[in-house]
Parts: sequence; structure tokens; C-alpha cells
Amino acid sequence: MDVNAAVAAVAAIAGALTGVIAMLAFRWSEREQKRPTRTSLHTDPVLPPGVDTVLSVLRSSAVVLDEADTVVKASSAAYAIGLVRGGKLAVEPMLQMARDTRRDGEIRQVELDLPRRGTGRGDALAVSARVAPLGSRLVLLLVEDLTEARRIEAVRRDFVANVSHELKTPVGALSLLSEAVMDASDDPEAVERFGGRMQIEATRLTNLVQELIDLSRVQNDDPLEDAEPVRVDKLVAEAIDRCRHQAGTKQITMAASGAADLHVWGNRGQLAAAFGNLVENAVNYSPARTRVGISARRVGAPGGDMIELAVTDQGIGISDKDKERIFERFYRVDPARSRATGGTGLGLAIVKHVVASHGGEVTVWSAEGQGSTFTLRLPEAGAARDRAQQHPDLDEEDGPSTSSATEVSPESDACETLPSPEVLP
Repeated sequence: MDVNAAVAAVAAIAGALTGVIAMLAFRWSEREQKRPTRTSLHTDPVLPPGVDTVLSVLRSSAVVLDEADTVVKASSAAYAIGLVRGGKLAVEPMLQMARDTRRDGEIRQVELDLPRRGTGRGDALAVSARVAPLGSRLVLLLVEDLTEARRIEAVRRDFVANVSHELKTPVGALSLLSEAVMDASDDPEAVERFGGRMQIEATRLTNLVQELIDLSRVQNDDPLEDAEPVRVDKLVAEAIDRCRHQAGTKQITMAASGAADLHVWGNRGQLAAAFGNLVENAVNYSPARTRVGISARRVGAPGGDMIELAVTDQGIGISDKDKERIFERFYRVDPARSRATGGTGLGLAIVKHVVASHGGEVTVWSAEGQGSTFTLRLPEAGAARDRAQQHPDLDEEDGPSTSSATEVSPESDACETLPSPEVLP
């Protein structure tokens, strides 16, 4: 009996121990399941709800990093500018910012200059980087491209500086000349001489202000809001008439060909100003007793026919380094010669903006000692061309069109019809 009781007691104790061990094993198993593993910490992070959607619509480049500095999420823009490579943040200063923010939770911001990826150029990409904690485990990096904003700001500063300088020159000259007139009040010849100089400087100042107004207008206005078919022969005739006096003074012959029956689509006033600037430049920068040629033709293009207007001179030409900058505002190939001709350095900038806003382009060919050719390519007004072919009398009220080849001789104010089109070298 005692033996049976002992066996029962031993069995009860063994069962109790087994139960305790099983309960401890179950609790330990639960704890191990709840404990974060290395995999869950570093390779399977979860973005907070809604963050993925927000990042997809941001204009900034976005990168989300985990505790191991591994990229969890990155926008396509971040890859495009080279922020992320091989699943890692490739910019060391930004990576250090992310680590510091992860450590203390503070938001940080810095502006950096990054090398452009794959361009081989020396210019840098200006960016603004902002790092902030995203929850308890992640860090968010937002990068804004400031390159274009900096370029525009630099252009604005240069423009203001150039305008100030250009305005100061004639204003200062007028001030000095007025003092000279006052001091020479008893000398009629001196007064007349100084008065003539004052008129020249006043004209230069007026031209500069007008060209600034024209440049502002072509940059801000949409020329196609008031677009209409514009006859090319009218543009050529206006440009020749605008430069008739200067050409006659220098005995420069202006020859035009191919402009009849061609129409472009756009704002007539802006196109006339742009083309007139090209012809005026050709006359001003050509030596005496030379020829300026104007030609027009229709050329095929994938999006529709284009009208090509070319102005050719026999001047000194433009060097390769200057050709890259001649369309910049206030840039002059020869500043001393520009002052002598009254140039402001805005004419070609106006041409570039007008042509671009009309969906065209302007190009230049030039060789030093051989002259230059500026070429405008503008969309043709197809409807106007068809109308002119079907109803040739509709445009008679505007006056007769320019002949296929005309020449303005320095000895005459009239355009003489040539027997054949003039082809200039």
C-alpha cells in the first residue's frame, strides 16, 4: 500500500513537472515569435500608411532609408539625378545627415552642388536636401533641384547690371553735354556741336528704352493669340525701307529674291520687328560698297512646310566663340563698333524670342573675313497660301507684292526689278 502511494506521488510530481516545462516552452516560443529578427529589422520595413502615395506625387526627389541606410523607397527622379545607386544613397553628405537625424530626431537642411550624372560636363547640379525622421525606424530625404532657379537668378542679376550700365552711359553723356552747352552759351558753333551730340545720345537712349520694352513684350505676350497669315514680301519690303537711309549712306546695295507668294503664320508686328533687326544688323556691320542679300523659300519639314528667310552680308564675320553668345542680351561681338553704330545688344535677343514663340528657330553661319548669314525658319500659313493661289486678288488692297527678285541701289530710293533672282555668295 505504501509502495502504491509512493508510485502515485512520483507520477503526480512527474506530471506536474511536465506541465510546468510545457508551459515554459510555450511562453518561450511566443516570446521568440514576437522578438524582431534581423531580417525584419533590415530587409522588410513597412512604410507608414499613405506615405507611398504622397511620395509618388511630390515634385522633389524622395528617398526613404531604414536603420541600415538601405533604400526602402526612392522616386524615379532620385535615380535620374544619381542620388541612389545599387540600393544605397550615393551622396555621402546626405547619408551623414540621415544618420544624424536618425540619432537625434532633428530635421536638417543643406544646399549642395552635385556633379551631373553621365554628362561629362563640368557644371554642377545645385540641390537643396532636407532630412526628417519618418516614424521611429525610417528617415525621409527630400531633394529639390535648384539649378534652373539659380540660372534664372543669375540671368536676372546680369540683366539688371547690364541695363543699369547701358542706361548710365547715355544719361551721363547727356549730363556732361548739357554742362558743356551752358559753358559755351556765347559760342554758337560749340552750342551747335554739343547740341548735335546731345541728339545722338538722346536717340540712343530712346532706342534702348524701346528695345527693352519690345523685349519685355515678346517674352511675356503670346504672339499666337493675335496670329494671322503674314505676307513674306511685305516683311522684306518693310525691312528694306527701314534700312534704306543707312544703306544709302554707306553705298550698300540690298537685293531680295524669292519672297513672292509666301506666307508665315504669326504676329505681324513682332515678325516685322525681328526680321527688321536682322536686316538692320547686316547693314550696320557691313563695309561700305558691299551688298546685303535677302532670300526666302519654302522647305519641307515633318510637321508641315516651313518658310526660310535668310539675310546674308559681306562683313567681317563672327568667330566661333562669339557665335555661341550672340543671342544673349547685351552681348556684342565688337563693343566699340556697336557704340559707333548705336547698337544696344538687344536686337538678336528679340529675334530669338520672337522666332521661338512662333514655333520656329534662328541659326547663323559665319566665317571671319567672309561675312555672315542669319536664317529664320517659321511655320508656313498653309491656309493663306491656298487662299492666295485660289483668289490672287484678295491681297490687292495691301498693295502689290514684291517681285521675285528686287534690288535697292544706293543711288536710287526705288526698288528695281531684276531680270533674274540675285544669288549672293
